[in-house]
Amino acid sequence: MTLWIELLAAGLGGLQGALFAAGLRTRRIDVLGVIAIGLAVALGGSLLRDVVLNRPPVVIWSNWYLIVAGGAAVLGMALAPLAARGSWLITGLDAVVMGLFGAIGASKALSLGVGVAGALVVGVIGAIGGGMLRDVMLGLPFSFLHVGTLYAVAAGAGAGTLILLAGLGVAVPIAGLVCVAVTTLLRVAAVRFEWTFPEQFAVRRRPDKP
Repeated sequence: MTLWIELLAAGLGGLQGALFAAGLRTRRIDVLGVIAIGLAVALGGSLLRDVVLNRPPVVIWSNWYLIVAGGAAVLGMALAPLAARGSWLITGLDAVVMGLFGAIGASKALSLGVGVAGALVVGVIGAIGGGMLRDVMLGLPFSFLHVGTLYAVAAGAGAGTLILLAGLGVAVPIAGLVCVAVTTLLRVAAVRFEWTFPEQFAVRRRPDKP
């Protein structure tokens, strides 16, 4: 994936993260906090991905990455009133950002010779890494660990689709677009129709009959 796609993902991540933080009316988050959350969403996935792949973090080595992510976070703070009108903008942006970072992570892993299973894991880490860092900073439960709307499943489905298409000889840019589309549609549909996995339960032994 070329740098401009990384920058696009970082910009949308910064925008979504800032809108998310600004929409938390129950918490007193200042201006710096909103920008920091935006940066966390924009940088988290790329940072974790590159650490797992043992590569120089693009968020440090690229001069434009922090500038784009920070500028997008400031823009998100300015557009905060839009978040108050409904959560669909934030959900939609979150799904697109997940798809972009998942596509970047999976394709980067494949280009480095990582196996199919490993590339899938890297794609999912890239997709949900920003959300994980956001949740840590805000003291929220990890989205993918609790009953919710197929957060990690959407990321895995998109990354898996890219890996499958790449294995069939489809050009990576086209496979990446399909990955973003699959992740976005599945995530938004899961939120819209409240699709979830069943909650864990303990297996209980039936009482002995008298």
